[in-house]
Amino acid sequence: MADHTPPTVDEPTTPTGPPAQTSDQAAPAQVTATGCPFSAPGRAQAGEYLTTATGTRVRDTDHSLKAGRRGPTLLQDHHLREKITHFDHERIPERVVHARGAAAHGVFTAYGTAGKLTTAGFLAKDVETPVFVRFSTVLGSRGSADTVRDTRGFAVKFYTDEGNFDLVGNNIPVFFIQDGIKFPDVIHAGKPHPDREIPQAQSAHDTFWDFVSLHTEAQHHTMWNMSDRGIPASYRTMEGFGVHTFRLTGPDGSTSLVKFHWKPAAGAHSQVWEEAQLTQGNDPDFHRRDLSDAIEAGAFPEWELGVQVMPDTEDEMFEGIDLLDPTKLVPEELCPVQPIGKMVLNANPTNYFAETEQVAFHPGHLVPGIDVTNDPLLQGRLFSYIDTQLTRLGGPNFDQLPINRPHTEVNDNLRDGYGQQAVHTGMAPYRPNSIDAGNPLPTPTDERPFIEVPTKVEGEKVRANPVTFEDHFSQTRLFYRSLSPVEQEHVASAYTFELGKCFETPIRERQLAHLAAIDADLAKTVATGLGMEVPAPTTTDVTDMAPSPALAQIKPGVTYPVKGRKVGVVADDDADLKAVEAAVAAIEKEGMTPFVLAGHGGHLGGAKGPVIDRTLLTTRSIEYDAVLVVSAIAPAPDARGAFDAKAGDPAGVPNNQSDPRLSTLLSEIYRHCKAIAFLPNAEVALAAAGVSTEAPGVVAAKDAEKGVDSLVELLGTHRVWERFTPKA
Repeated sequence: MADHTPPTVDEPTTPTGPPAQTSDQAAPAQVTATGCPFSAPGRAQAGEYLTTATGTRVRDTDHSLKAGRRGPTLLQDHHLREKITHFDHERIPERVVHARGAAAHGVFTAYGTAGKLTTAGFLAKDVETPVFVRFSTVLGSRGSADTVRDTRGFAVKFYTDEGNFDLVGNNIPVFFIQDGIKFPDVIHAGKPHPDREIPQAQSAHDTFWDFVSLHTEAQHHTMWNMSDRGIPASYRTMEGFGVHTFRLTGPDGSTSLVKFHWKPAAGAHSQVWEEAQLTQGNDPDFHRRDLSDAIEAGAFPEWELGVQVMPDTEDEMFEGIDLLDPTKLVPEELCPVQPIGKMVLNANPTNYFAETEQVAFHPGHLVPGIDVTNDPLLQGRLFSYIDTQLTRLGGPNFDQLPINRPHTEVNDNLRDGYGQQAVHTGMAPYRPNSIDAGNPLPTPTDERPFIEVPTKVEGEKVRANPVTFEDHFSQTRLFYRSLSPVEQEHVASAYTFELGKCFETPIRERQLAHLAAIDADLAKTVATGLGMEVPAPTTTDVTDMAPSPALAQIKPGVTYPVKGRKVGVVADDDADLKAVEAAVAAIEKEGMTPFVLAGHGGHLGGAKGPVIDRTLLTTRSIEYDAVLVVSAIAPAPDARGAFDAKAGDPAGVPNNQSDPRLSTLLSEIYRHCKAIAFLPNAEVALAAAGVSTEAPGVVAAKDAEKGVDSLVELLGTHRVWERFTPKA
């Protein structure tokens, strides 16, 4: 019998590093691709004069080389060809999903409370880890709007001492599908129709609802998307979820199953539907602008990272919930979220392309102590995320880009390929070897290598799901019935709007049958709005689960910080300017951002008066969480009545009392349940807008400081929800 024992190789017991460069060898300097030290600040380029990409100085970059002043351009103009070629290739393929994003740098500080759960070093007490976080929509292209109804990506790259750990999640804890093989299908269904490439960044069309009504496993995620969660107020007020179940290994070798949660310090809040529609037209960059402005203003967004911890049992179930099913959540009342650290975003990117666009996340970027499970959606993502970068970022070396580069040693034996930045030395990029002193060596166990948790795997090769994946309606009902009455009305309106955009009657009927299985009243409300009868429910075998109050965003009695909120201060040249200044100071004292609004630009009451931040022509209600009306604003010269697109007079008050655009702003602020405070003599502005001074959340104040105090109290609940009157 042949001997298959591999030959032994004498190896040193400790790594010696790659062999030193010999006298007959040379290598490029260890600087950036543009010749700067890696640690140098600035624009990553050096020198006083314009050069080509290879460093040749250029005298003229305004004129191509021609055969005579009026002659044809010459092919030999290498500077022209280099400049145009680079320009032609400045754009890389955008992401198929999550194309539109915004990002920020920050730091994660661990509490140490996960010490018994995992050996992951970055979760040890007081360890600070740099992070880069990218938020995104899913369906839209890079040029789409921020505030569409959609799922949001919430991806965090931890640059730990043990390698990068990527927690690639969403703002919704469940997903549309249970198996990664369906991912192309659900995205194809949600994307614009291939014949006309419309509608952009929307789910309100036939192909989306055709898919989710045929794949009932999508009903839970769809219900979340139709709730207020589908239109976050900002990235700063958005929860994040790891979606999948992960396996942690503790110092004693014990394992547990966990789900990751990000809880925003500002609370989880959303826009109302009309507000979201106005935002898309007025500022399609609303969310990315809000994130960068907050960081620039020092109102750093914060989240607390927590975990739901469940026993690692053989069946991987918890309280009857299959933990490998990504369309299921674990109610916090059954398994509380335990805080393990805090993340603060404190710096904006320097360059959008180099950082936000080129960052590459991957669920398989793991560190010792954190491992994946057999969730079939997660298993598909483990392949897909690496594969997609090969096209987007030009080859296998995307981890060498500065934004992706680990902040620890890398010694991987990977060589060459598109975009290779390293200048490797040595002769033997393979294992084992005796030429390069055996380098790199396998990591001994006591040096903390990543070791997969040994789990038992057995069974027939099948294309099938476990029986426990078959219940698609019980948790959907749980989520809907856990919402507040206001949120439930918003859900019904969203379904009515979305299905009303579908042309195919069978699709609407099929989805109504699913809603009938989830909640009869919801189905009736939506059917009435569509002018249809309620069909028989898809199934009557739906388990009633206890409501989970944690799933609602509107929580009676709960208050939130006001830091980072935006408050408009309305005034004209005849207003009490000291009151305006006092209001600005009081707003800033609370950590909020004031905006002085007037009918013209410049200063109020002359060159020495308060600076005007927004004119009525350049602003809209969507910019503000609340307003303080110091005085009315008489119609400005550019307010042209019926010719002004924003003119309106809902109360019938003559326009000479208040600028019609101020009336529009105040009426929208009121309709969107935002707080309004007003000082004496400002009532005329509210009357012109049709806003009653006796309405909930509309408060009179004797002076600016008391007005700001009233707004702070009202902003603690985010909105004045009493203005909505949900059905009994």
